[in-house]
Amino acid sequence: MKKFEDYFLAANRWMLIIMLAVMSVIIFTNVVLRYTTNQSIEWAEEVARHMMIWLTFIGCGPVLRYGGHIAIDNLQDSLPSKVAQALRALIALLITCFCVFCIWFGLDYMDRTQYQITPATQISIAWIYLALPLGMAMTLVHWLLIVRNYITHREFASDAHFDATASASL
Repeated sequence: MKKFEDYFLAANRWMLIIMLAVMSVIIFTNVVLRYTTNQSIEWAEEVARHMMIWLTFIGCGPVLRYGGHIAIDNLQDSLPSKVAQALRALIALLITCFCVFCIWFGLDYMDRTQYQITPATQISIAWIYLALPLGMAMTLVHWLLIVRNYITHREFASDAHFDATASASL
């Protein structure tokens, strides 16, 4: 299971790195062309916007995995250990239900928009909305990999590349 987790996290990170790099190159190239030749790449803004949507949903899982999403901890800090653990179990259930709902709703929304076409690139809008169910499915996998430690010890995953607690103290 640890090997799967390592490969899954590496694949997720590389997806984010590649999407951000491509988006940056597209935007940079478009800005340079606009200011040097008074010409723009007509599809650049649309593709960059769609890539930002994909980055948001694909990046949700790693951020959740490392405890980087905003949270209010005062209540569980003030509760006895067992009650706080029960509260975290309820929170875990709600997060799981939210991910499942987003997957279901995203697939339904993709179905509703499959015949709409984007103006510049002429692709189905469903491809853009695929980011929601795919990103939430990946988030759910990340969540299921760390949920036991979250419930029992309120611990998130950690590694040398990302530490939400260190960045929060800056």
